[in-house]
Amino acid sequence: MNAVEIEEAISALAERPFDADEFPYAFLEAFGNKETTLKRLRKGESNKSDLGGVLQTNNIHIAVCKPGEVTRTLAALKASPATVRAKARFVLATDGDLFEAEDLTTDDAPISCTYADFPNHFGFFLPLAGITTVKQVRESSFDIRATSRLNRLYVELPHQNSVSLGWPRRLRALAASSKSP
Repeated sequence: MNAVEIEEAISALAERPFDADEFPYAFLEAFGNKETTLKRLRKGESNKSDLGGVLQTNNIHIAVCKPGEVTRTLAALKASPATVRAKARFVLATDGDLFEAEDLTTDDAPISCTYADFPNHFGFFLPLAGITTVKQVRESSFDIRATSRLNRLYVELPHQNSVSLGWPRRLRALAASSKSP
């Protein structure tokens, strides 16, 4: 997946009603995790969370918590021996209203925002998809979101023009007129 596809998937996730049981898997799927990986995490085969969350080795430890417990849950994820053993890069806690996350391998500031605003920070998590970033790229999620919308517009315009303006007919007429001397 590329950054534009990830942005679209994360935005769609944030727009859906919050489902505490499904959120960790939907979040991981938005970053390109395969269904096989998600099934193994669901079954517990590869999920080694000691806090009732979802722990993906070398990537992220996610926990959904009760309302008002997000900051405390994030601290518990950071202190968790399982997080350390699995060498998780990120920890993420949410209650469906508040969203907090931290990259444990950098000195970047943690994210703390409303759940609805977390797509604005998707660049922070691009390493989950194997996309290495520099700080400027992570902070330019607005540019990536704008690119996504422009791409959709670019794809839709020819379709709309062909329907409303007879685009193919005009294109053929133009091509025919350019061939004659």
